[in-house]
Amino acid sequence: MEEGGGTSTFTNEMWAIWELLIEAVRPKGKTPAHDLRCTIAAIFWHHESGATWRSIPAELGSWWRAAQLCICWVKLCVWERLLELVQEQHGVALGMIFLVATNIRAHHKVARAHKKGASFEERDHREALGRSRGGYDTKVCVIADGHGKAFGFALAPGQAHELPLAPAMLDNLPAIPTKRRDGAVACPKWAYRCRHLVESLWARLKEWRVVATRYEKTATSFLAVIHIAAAADWIKP
Repeated sequence: MEEGGGTSTFTNEMWAIWELLIEAVRPKGKTPAHDLRCTIAAIFWHHESGATWRSIPAELGSWWRAAQLCICWVKLCVWERLLELVQEQHGVALGMIFLVATNIRAHHKVARAHKKGASFEERDHREALGRSRGGYDTKVCVIADGHGKAFGFALAPGQAHELPLAPAMLDNLPAIPTKRRDGAVACPKWAYRCRHLVESLWARLKEWRVVATRYEKTATSFLAVIHIAAAADWIKP
């Protein structure tokens, strides 16, 4: 998605794809259409680099506009709808499903965030933060399809086990009819050997600095940036 000067801008070909998707999910009248390309590029640059909003290159426009638009769209669930639209267009391969979790270390500014209106424990549980062997972190559970593309995510405090998250996540999958003669079986070896698909998915998502390290103070905002990275992964050729 780079063009020219090394900043995260869209090529004309890539913007032609993203523009249609964003126009389909964004609230109308909030941002002039002619500003969208630079503003979305600025949001992506921030998430890819992990730098502060104020560090956004001047050629990508106002950092303040990019920050405010991103926050507004988090509250309106625009990024979640974007991922859902991309999945609908490309089609989810449900022949084989992976459910795997990884721990994402929280940046020290998240650890020092003021605990408003609750005890430390209550706030950490609400914002999916906790202490595991890796330190202060968040557990992110993903359901991936047979091609290693993300279908859905769930967050929990870092010390939590992913198993309690599984039933609700699996309930979000489309119903898959089974044959009457099919019985319950353990995971076959050939399916386990395909685990590299979901491991490669996490490697691609963590190329986004804000996914590899949690900078967002709230679980809602952190989940939104994961949705952006996952949508970009679906679109990537």
